[in-house]
This record gives sequence, structure tokens and C-alpha cells, in this order.
Amino acid sequence: MSNNIKLRRGLDLPIAGAAAQKVGKVVAADIIALKPTDFKGFAPRLLVREGDKVLAGSPVMADKQSAEILLTAPVSGTVAEIVRGEKRKLLEVRIKADETCEYLDFGAHNAAKMSAADVRDLLCKSGLWAGLIQRPYGILANPAAEPKAIFVSAFSTAPLAADTEFTLRDELQNIQAGVDALAKLTKGGVHFSINAATSSSSPFHKVEHVIMHEVSGKHPAGNVGIQIANIDPIQKGETVWTVSLLLLAAIGRLFNTGKVDLRRKVALTGPEAKDPCYVEALPGTPMKAFAGYYDNSKGDVRFISGDVLSGTCVGEDGSLGFFDDQVTFLHEGTEREILGWAKPFRFNQFSATRTYFSWLCPGKKYNMDTNVHGGPRAFVVSDLYNKVLPIDNFFPVYLIKACLAGDIDKMEKFGIYEVLPEDLALCEFIDPSKNDIQEMIQNGIDLMIKEMA
Repeated sequence: MSNNIKLRRGLDLPIAGAAAQKVGKVVAADIIALKPTDFKGFAPRLLVREGDKVLAGSPVMADKQSAEILLTAPVSGTVAEIVRGEKRKLLEVRIKADETCEYLDFGAHNAAKMSAADVRDLLCKSGLWAGLIQRPYGILANPAAEPKAIFVSAFSTAPLAADTEFTLRDELQNIQAGVDALAKLTKGGVHFSINAATSSSSPFHKVEHVIMHEVSGKHPAGNVGIQIANIDPIQKGETVWTVSLLLLAAIGRLFNTGKVDLRRKVALTGPEAKDPCYVEALPGTPMKAFAGYYDNSKGDVRFISGDVLSGTCVGEDGSLGFFDDQVTFLHEGTEREILGWAKPFRFNQFSATRTYFSWLCPGKKYNMDTNVHGGPRAFVVSDLYNKVLPIDNFFPVYLIKACLAGDIDKMEKFGIYEVLPEDLALCEFIDPSKNDIQEMIQNGIDLMIKEMA
């Protein structure tokens, strides 16, 4: 187990549109969406009807398999619409927000003096249990289980990611309360990873009662899955839980104030963003509420809740995800280029493998779009993936092929328990075969859940 982790493999994407460290405004949307699809492993059972009044923290859905796990309203108001998809699949519950948000009062608590059962009960009733993710598989944590340990990454290295030292610098007291609460749920302690490059000035090095790690390196050094693999890898039969720093602060806020307060500073980023900056918003805020920060008059903007590598394309009619504090605006790359592969003198095109001479401009930022410059083809066997994936003794090509073949024994052998799709997002970006690697990994995980349950 290492407390100072130096990762020498990875890749930082030089994409334009980073958010300036200023808060533009508070985005108060009329309609806020609660999406059960944000929570893997959650089978929703609706607890409200259209027209019902709710407070922030009121239960809206329960899990059919674990009734104690609830999803609660992020805002007070009236249930305006229940959106269903094919076969009546529940997609969204849309709440028309009140002008002034009213909160259900759970009462302030001192987590350090509570039992594990009381902490678990409060998190479930408030809906914040849904912020705990279980690995392997990346599903909601099981309240009946005890994890080997709990892991928190206090920074992100994803392209244009929100700077947590800016967005959460005033939340240290809440973060500490969240740590004290989660520490009750495991005997293995809470592992807390901070960015080694800014550790001396980071407010997060003051967090107590944690196993502190300083991590340095390029993306995906900030991914909690990569940190777990380099701190205490997951073996078959073991489970660990993870929680984002954003939701750890929300958990601490619950214990300190008794309220489910999910407000957050959201980074509006990307080459198509106008005046990239931060705004204060709630999860479930519609993309159209950010209309002053993009121009989609030509219908050529892609709206991503999250980062460009592993975020979700939600469209202009979509909304901010529960786990996200970033929105990325990208140009839809529909243009075709004849014999583009034969044009090395392209200084406006980034290449991770120095195919183009843009590597001569190391500090340049690029207006990247969604064009993949080619179609899927057979796998090229090489060590290219390993150059951007900082996990030792890991063979991504073999794992991906095992997922494609649906071979459970080989998936176990080659590390399906250690990764989620986001951990191999860079492999997908640099893949010369243009394969949807994250989708392949997710399909493998879904098969494991189905066959190993």
C-alpha cells in the first residue's frame, strides 16, 4: 500500500474551453429532472404521482430489490410529469420547482457519535445512499454489506474537469463530516487521494481520520478506479465503495444541517462554450437553462453531461446528471475530409501518436469536435493501450476481447473486477480501430452481473 503514487502513463487531452475560476450566476430552472437511469443497479418503484407536492429530500422512488434505498427530490415543488420510454421504462420524474426551496428536516447529527446502523439509516432515508458506488461493477452499494474500504478521489484529471479546489474549497467542514459518517461503515478506513501537484496548497490535506494518498500523473490519475488499482487492488470476492468528493460534501451537509442540499458549482466547458465559467445549479437542471453559455442556432452542438471521454450525451432537451459537476459543449463533426490520413502537416489536429506535426506545439489547445475520422475495423494488436493505462500487469486488449466473446473465466482472469468503462476511456480515444471500448466493457460487466448474481 503506497501513500505517494507516481503514475507515469496517461494522456492529458489539450482541448480548448476550460472554465475560468469565476461563478457566472445561479441557474434556477423551472423544471428539475430526477433520472433513475443515472443509478446503475437501481430498479425504480414510483412513490409519487403527477400533481403531488414534494420537499427537497422527500422520497420519489424506491429500489424494488432493496426497498430501503430511496431517490429523493433535489428541490421542492410539484411533480409535473412522469416520463416513460419503451415498455413503460421509467426515465424521468420532472418536478416544477418552487420559487423558494423548502427542505425536509432530517435533523443535524454528529456522525462521530452515531452507530453504523444509524448512519446507514439516515443515508438511505435522505436518498444520499445513492451516491455510494460499489466496485466491482459500478452499481449502487448494498446497505446489507460491509466493504473492504471506501475510496474518495479529491481531484479529477478528466478533460476540462471542474477544479474541486475551487468549487469545494469552502466545504471542508462538510467533507470532514462526510468522512466521519462513512468511516462508520467499514473497518478498512476511508482512503482519500489528493493531487500531489497542489497538495501543499490544497485545503483537502487538512481532512482528518483518513488514509491520505498523494497521486501525481496525467489522466486517468484522478479516476478513483485507477487509484484503487495502485493502492489496494480488488480481488475476486471483495467489494469496495467509492464516493465522489462532490457527494461526500453533500453527505456532510446532511449531517451538519439536516437538509438534502445538492447545489453545486458546475463547470460549463468545451470549444463551443461561450465564456466558459462556473454556475451554481442542481442535478437535473435542463441543458436549456444554460442557454446563455452556448449557441445552437445551427443545431450542431453536442451536449455532454460530464467530460468528453466518459460523459453522457444528453442532447439539448436533456439535463445534468446526478453525479456530474461539468457540462461540455462540442461541435458535431459531420464534415468529411478526403485522404486526411495522408496529410501530416495539420497543425490544428491533435494526435496522441505524433501522426501529425501538431506535436511541435506542445502548449496548444485544440477546438476538438466529435469526428472520429474513420469507422470501426479489426483490432490492431499493440501496446498502445498500455501507454495510457497506468495499471501494472493489466492486459486491456485481452480483457476487451474476453468481453466481446462473453467469456466469464477470461474476464475474471484479465481484470474485469478492477475497472469500469471510464477507466478505459483513453484507450477508446486513441484506438486506431475506432471501437466503442467503453460499451464493450459495460456489456461485459452487465454479463457478469447477470451470470454471477
